[in-house]
Amino acid sequence: MRIQKDCYSTIFKIWIICAPIVFLIMRFIPYPYISYPLCILPVFMMGFSLFFFRVPERTTVPGNNVMTSVADGKVVIIDKVFENEYLKKECIQVSVYMDFFNVHVNYWPIDGNVTYYKYHPGKYMLAFLPKASELNEHSSVAMETPYGEILFKQLAGTFARRIVTYAEPIGKAVIKGDQCGVIKFGSRIDMFLPLDSDIKVQLGDCVKACETVIAELGGNKNIEK
Repeated sequence: MRIQKDCYSTIFKIWIICAPIVFLIMRFIPYPYISYPLCILPVFMMGFSLFFFRVPERTTVPGNNVMTSVADGKVVIIDKVFENEYLKKECIQVSVYMDFFNVHVNYWPIDGNVTYYKYHPGKYMLAFLPKASELNEHSSVAMETPYGEILFKQLAGTFARRIVTYAEPIGKAVIKGDQCGVIKFGSRIDMFLPLDSDIKVQLGDCVKACETVIAELGGNKNIEK
């Protein structure tokens, strides 16, 4: 199992807090029926931190116009919206919500070139709320593909306090399935696709980064509000 390199400091902080607690409990409480139960939570947190920030091996779905999910999670929004930050036009928005048990590493959804990147400080509302896309801390990344320009946002949630994005420099060529960043703890990904995209997921679907097809670009199928 490989651990996300940008999460080493977070794991270290968790361990440096939990390990001394376990030591002190075992050292000064000589009664196993008391000390062992007290150790369950800190030991769990130490193990869970490694599990949470793991980087799984994924096999990417082939196809130049096939766009896969940026993240693991559950599809919570599919709608036609006006994207007013960069694309400045109507798009199909597909949003994936990540809970505490999802892998939080993010992957490029399609081959292309980075055309836009911006970090936005903001609030820490619950990530599944619609307004979180505009008000929460987030990073926005646009990509030029042969089938039109797409944009996705990495949104922080109530507990997520750091977003890492590998989108610079502008013009950078990226490959579908390579890692594009990570969001620490509960959060959401918003993907904005051209209107002619053929959406392959439905609300409530559980998706996996790299392995679940979100849409086929240039599919000439629109979505109505």
